[in-house]
Amino acid sequence: MLDQRDAADHCLSMANPIPTIFTTEAGQQPDQDQRVVRIGRPMHDQTRPLIFASPHSGREYDAVLSRSTRLSVDMLRRSEDAYVDQLIDFAPEYGVTTICAKFPRVFVDVNRSSGELDPGMFADRVPEPDIAPSRRAASGLGVIPRIGAEGRSLYRRRLRFAEAQDRLARFYFPYHQALQAEIDALHARFGCVALIDMHSMPALSGRGADIVLGDRFGTSCSEALTNSIEAIFRDQGFVTVRNIPYAGGYTTEHYGRPSDGVNVIQIEINRGLYMDENRVILRPDHADFIAKIRQFVSGLTETDWSARLKP
Repeated sequence: MLDQRDAADHCLSMANPIPTIFTTEAGQQPDQDQRVVRIGRPMHDQTRPLIFASPHSGREYDAVLSRSTRLSVDMLRRSEDAYVDQLIDFAPEYGVTTICAKFPRVFVDVNRSSGELDPGMFADRVPEPDIAPSRRAASGLGVIPRIGAEGRSLYRRRLRFAEAQDRLARFYFPYHQALQAEIDALHARFGCVALIDMHSMPALSGRGADIVLGDRFGTSCSEALTNSIEAIFRDQGFVTVRNIPYAGGYTTEHYGRPSDGVNVIQIEINRGLYMDENRVILRPDHADFIAKIRQFVSGLTETDWSARLKP
């Protein structure tokens, strides 16, 4: 648990950052460490087969992409799972890995399959083999979103399919390659791995819940791990529910294979617990919430999951 000095120090480190706007030429491959993903590893040794991921908290806005939208960066930021990366940035202190996307989900959503595209948002024809129809894509929330927060249309014009391909090549595939590499490395070392996919949800969509645990109704994660996570949060006084309204997205579907020792659970945190949703700034008392997340990580890492999650 954080003492008062630790909490104050972490509060300072969580000062609301101004989103970064950078420029790359179309087709230019950004350096993975610079523009795509940030990986945090324990300073000394990985003691637990756990990865904490934040795929939707990126706030580095490509200037070229930003100019194609009809919305301001302030409005675009309402689509972020803002600050979730900073909520877990201490996790390596407990012997586990973190992996965070640095780009905004409003431009590329890595919690979708690469084929979840809405053909209607493109000016040219999308090759049929590149499309994996889904309700999410049809509603405008595919891998290249058509709408942002509050259902607002993102673009002034229809995109070219080449633009989508370029974003996938620059951001989507490098993120998943990095994530797969971390999963493979821990699985090879411990014989199992657990990915904790961290998200935040609008307060209204939580329907009174503080935390929603999504394990694809028990198919993507060991029941023992889900039970342990839920127990820790409930002991802290949080209201938790499972799988409704969020059962997990592409990450849980694609990677979660408990029978092979790969466990994935999605955690949705009510944004009202730590931030002002409309202004996308942290609440004055956010350090108290961070202390509880630290207690959650600490409590979870007390268990030797390498013994409990092996198939």
